Amino acid sequence: MLGRVLGRLLKGRRAGEDRLAWYHPAVSSAPALLELRSESFSEGQSIPIAHAGHGVGANRSPSLSWHNVPPGTQELILIVEDADAPLPRPFVHLVATGIRPTSVGLPESALNAATNTYASLGRNSFGKAIYAGPRALPGHGPHRYSFQLLALNRALLFSEPPRLRDVLDRLDGAVLARGRLNGVFERF
Repeated sequence: MLGRVLGRLLKGRRAGEDRLAWYHPAVSSAPALLELRSESFSEGQSIPIAHAGHGVGANRSPSLSWHNVPPGTQELILIVEDADAPLPRPFVHLVATGIRPTSVGLPESALNAATNTYASLGRNSFGKAIYAGPRALPGHGPHRYSFQLLALNRALLFSEPPRLRDVLDRLDGAVLARGRLNGVFERF
């Protein structure tokens, strides 16, 4: 009940598309060559409840596949953000670094545990190194979740799970290509 009231009160507040990592100067200058897809949802379509966050859905990270990783790529990074969170900045749902450049995708639930064989997980907006599925405020309207894949010309090494800002601070001159998949989730 309280969530629905808050959602309606904050309906006009949104972090904004332009605040996504996609538009960070170190990222936005790279060509959008990577093709990012999911078997779970198509571009601009609803993200299934199975991928929604704890208390709403099963919180399973969706399967993803990608193509056109450029030669010279040393590492892939995946960032998931909610541009419509009623916050000053988008809500970070996932930061995954160290994805092998030879990989062509991730199976469903691959990023649900901090100890996985696919990537090193950074801290989401909850401060936890794990995938946090969509949990838009009830009544706040549709939220756009942006899955952003970056191909880097060097590997980023962190001594502890990084926050998104830590990753962005190290990207100058490193992004060879980028790709994006947007899904929508809404709670009534």
